[in-house]
Amino acid sequence: MKLFLAAALLAGWAAALAAPSVPAPAASAASAAGSPNDTIELLHRRLGEKLGSVQQPTNDGSMLLRVPARQVATAAPSTARRRASSAEPRETIEPPEVVHAAGHWGYDGTTGPQAWARLSPEFAKCGSGARQSPIDIRDGFAVQLDPIEFDYKPGAFRVIDNGHTVQVNVEPGSALQVLGRRFELRQFHFHRPSEERIAGRQFDMSVHLVHQDDQGRLAVVAVLLERGGAQPVVQSVWNNLPLEKGEEQAARVPLDPNALLPQDRRYFTYMGSLTTPPCSEGVLWMVMKQTVPVAPEQVDLFARLYPMNARPVQALAGRIIKESR
Repeated sequence: MKLFLAAALLAGWAAALAAPSVPAPAASAASAAGSPNDTIELLHRRLGEKLGSVQQPTNDGSMLLRVPARQVATAAPSTARRRASSAEPRETIEPPEVVHAAGHWGYDGTTGPQAWARLSPEFAKCGSGARQSPIDIRDGFAVQLDPIEFDYKPGAFRVIDNGHTVQVNVEPGSALQVLGRRFELRQFHFHRPSEERIAGRQFDMSVHLVHQDDQGRLAVVAVLLERGGAQPVVQSVWNNLPLEKGEEQAARVPLDPNALLPQDRRYFTYMGSLTTPPCSEGVLWMVMKQTVPVAPEQVDLFARLYPMNARPVQALAGRIIKESR
């Protein structure tokens, strides 16, 4: 821009010096009759007026023409703002059914077990898996199974209603050992009726004790609950139910997971999956053969929260089932 102004000034001066004299109006006679320097100064001033410039005196007494930068780039900021505005990403708001479809599943209707595999790509195994749980346990191989070495200890626990079941998160320290591997107890939760069946028979409830080893592999112990006397661990859990779904409530008294186990520790075992989405496979299942009593009112209390939260039995698909003699 400075080069342009300089060129314009030089062109104006050259034109003024080369042009023939023209009588000036009376009001500007003094300027017209002045020296060439006066003529150049007049052109300088008129050019400045058109550009909105400011004249500043220099050390030698001449005037320096300065054009404010805002006059040169007046349109640039607004243009830049428009371009930036058009380039900014816009917030995309998905409909509620799209936002929640992947995470929402249940036990009946359009989000029930038959639809799990379609609700999210992460749930694909629920439909395509070949080693799914639960199963109807029958025709097992009666062998001398290694005993499950339970190393459960009383400790603090927290109860949460996660929208699918009542879950109990336990503090570290309890574990079991089987097949030469140690699995830490992470949590246990309830199903009504039992997801497992023994020779076609289904039970009032079941509790799944979920364990994990240091390589991330899962082992689940299933205990079948039948109506009978009151179950102290179940009652302790019910006593500490939170008032709101999704809220975790810490109990004031410790809980002993050993009290959930039957006296007879013989079991069935097979390889299966999680019984809830994402239905991941490679889970070692151990289903206790002896049932544990639970009071009718304890079953009824859970039924008020979850009348039915059991996945249907899945195809055995040639898997081997072993059972303790």
